[in-house]
Amino acid sequence: MYFEDDEFIGGTPKSRFIDAIFHASRNVVTAEIDKIFEWIAALEIALEEQCKKEPEEVVKSILFDENKQKELENRINSLYLEHTANILSQSE
Repeated sequence: MYFEDDEFIGGTPKSRFIDAIFHASRNVVTAEIDKIFEWIAALEIALEEQCKKEPEEVVKSILFDENKQKELENRINSLYLEHTANILSQSE
């Protein structure tokens, strides 16, 4: 899924996330950021255990793989949308 700054959706997933974090309750945003970091930490542990490699090494191999750029972009946009929805649903 490719996103541009589109009036129909009100901006990119990233711009919507930024809007949400700057306008939502500080407590809601803090809780969501805590969840994001908890998830990242768990993924690092899983990478170390499953791949027997440093997470940074594995992540860099994905970030610099031209064949994975579209999938990476799609996942990033999906994460922005997911976390924006989480923030907005708790801010009502």
